[in-house]
Amino acid sequence: MEVELKDLDRFPHPHLAVDVALLTLQDGALHALLLPRPSAPYAGAYALPGGFVHIDESVEHATARVLAQKCRLRDVFVEQLYTFGAVRRDPRARVVSVAHYALVPSTRLSPALEESGAVLARLEALGDDAQVRGIEAFAQNKSLKLAFDHAEILGLAVQRLRGKIDYAQVGFELLPPSFTLLDLLAVHQAVLGRELNKDSFRRRMLASGLIEATGAQRSGQAYRPAALYRFKRSRSSRRS
Repeated sequence: MEVELKDLDRFPHPHLAVDVALLTLQDGALHALLLPRPSAPYAGAYALPGGFVHIDESVEHATARVLAQKCRLRDVFVEQLYTFGAVRRDPRARVVSVAHYALVPSTRLSPALEESGAVLARLEALGDDAQVRGIEAFAQNKSLKLAFDHAEILGLAVQRLRGKIDYAQVGFELLPPSFTLLDLLAVHQAVLGRELNKDSFRRRMLASGLIEATGAQRSGQAYRPAALYRFKRSRSSRRS
């Protein structure tokens, strides 16, 4: 039976929200920006930047608004991840969240860390390259309690990165415009959570068609200057 537009208000409906797994690289490890929750539910726990979608805005605009208001970030890489809709994921009400992940250099996170009480939490994923079976977040060597299903969201974001790292320009958003192969190796190792053979990685990246030499070298180092590279293909993912 079709429902007339005038009858829609008779049917209970969920609230729509967005959450963003904001990922960065620091000290050779993958980190996420988390915000402390000052009140219930999950008071004292840490949560991803997120918020409810306004009636007059799109999911994309809500995501951009959350990043601007809560993280002081604009024009960053954002990609939709998954829709989380478990019935009791939020104890307050029936809430469906369209989760995203964003990649940003850690140097751009200073305003959020200074103004919002946010922390950069180091992520430790359980499982192999293909399947993340759990994730923990640490700050100052202490495990953080994560609110709602945000550990699941972070785990899926890391799994998505692991699946894309060999064929997409994941490092583009975590590296400066020019970088060394060691810089790129550090990104891959941080995302995968394991060490890689340096020589085979170098051969694979040079043969991948993703990067090209700039002709310049990184100077000012005690050892032999390293060649600088850049990504060949243009950025294709949405930015907010």
